[in-house]
Amino acid sequence: MHVIKKVFGNMDVSKDLFLLLLIGGLYSISISLSNTFVNIYLWKQSKDFIDLAIYNLAIVIFQPITFILAGRWAKKVDRVIVLRYGVISLALFFIAVLSFGEKSSEHLILLGGLLGIGYGFYWLAFNVLTFEITEPETRDFFNGFMGALTSIGGIIGPISAGFIITRFVSNIGYTVIFAISLLLFLGAVITSFFIKRRPASGQYMFLRIFTERKNNANWRFVTNAHFLQGLREGTFVFVISVFIFLVTQDEFALGTFGLINSSIAFIMYTLATRLIKKEKRKVVMVAGGILLYVAIFLIVFDITYAKLLIYGGLLGIAYPLMLVPYSSMTLDVIGKGWKAAEMRIEYIVVKELFLNMGRVISIIAFIATITYFGTTDSIPIFLLVVGIGHTLAAFILTKVRVDM
Repeated sequence: MHVIKKVFGNMDVSKDLFLLLLIGGLYSISISLSNTFVNIYLWKQSKDFIDLAIYNLAIVIFQPITFILAGRWAKKVDRVIVLRYGVISLALFFIAVLSFGEKSSEHLILLGGLLGIGYGFYWLAFNVLTFEITEPETRDFFNGFMGALTSIGGIIGPISAGFIITRFVSNIGYTVIFAISLLLFLGAVITSFFIKRRPASGQYMFLRIFTERKNNANWRFVTNAHFLQGLREGTFVFVISVFIFLVTQDEFALGTFGLINSSIAFIMYTLATRLIKKEKRKVVMVAGGILLYVAIFLIVFDITYAKLLIYGGLLGIAYPLMLVPYSSMTLDVIGKGWKAAEMRIEYIVVKELFLNMGRVISIIAFIATITYFGTTDSIPIFLLVVGIGHTLAAFILTKVRVDM
């Protein structure tokens, strides 16, 4: 604890905030270790973009449905229990992958559904706990430090996984990394028992907060921005990793991409935590959003591994610049919203619903595009269209007016 305070300006770090960061770190390492390689694992079995799209579509359909259910449970039971359900569900996903083995591509909807359910429970509880445990004065710190932990996971995970996979024959390496991810999630389950229970009471007013967009312009801007964010994320989350594998035919090359991206992001998140002030949030956020779109032009035509590595480096710079102020502004808008203290769970659920609506639309459009126009010519153009999502999201949030 003392080390964390010293590194980040002697910030007042509570026990629960530290434990939440620890759980987030375990999650990040586990997901970084395995999640990218699940897509490659499935790609090697089917070699079909549509199969990958169906798997990812199942994730982003089940995730918002679970969010709505998890929101009700968090309102009626306890947020920490919902968080625990999330990490248990994610552990079950890896048990299923280990069980199905080389027949995993025959169970795309089941696997995607399990992962979506795990994400739904986990992120609902994590977001709500973040809102409750942090204050406006500590949110930039928390978002920046969480980003740094995510980057550490990104540094350790992909390169380690790529090394392990390439050192074993057949798919034994995949089995090893999926088993390690399972153990990390079990560690997160255990850690969750040390967070103070946070029971809730009151009426679950999901539809009321959904329609609050009509009354609150700031809330409308936030939800619209998250929809646009989802438009890019829905497809980019799996297409880029396949691009790297197609160019190199080497999982270690994919791990190297992750290493470069996350190493730069770690430095940037650490700097963002210290340097981004409230009055500079919007300028920095827009700069990050523009850079995210400009970077796409490196990889849509005449793709090479060198260009992909440069792209990864640019993302490592751009995402922290955009997401640290973006996340903080989102929480501030929620904090100033109608009955924010009572309705914080509903606000988080609606925000994530719009994010996943964007992802669903993105993946459905991707499936339609490659079905009717083929993969070779259509994917680059498609990426240029949906890739502007973060940029537009950043510009929309510049309209937010919150009395800080």
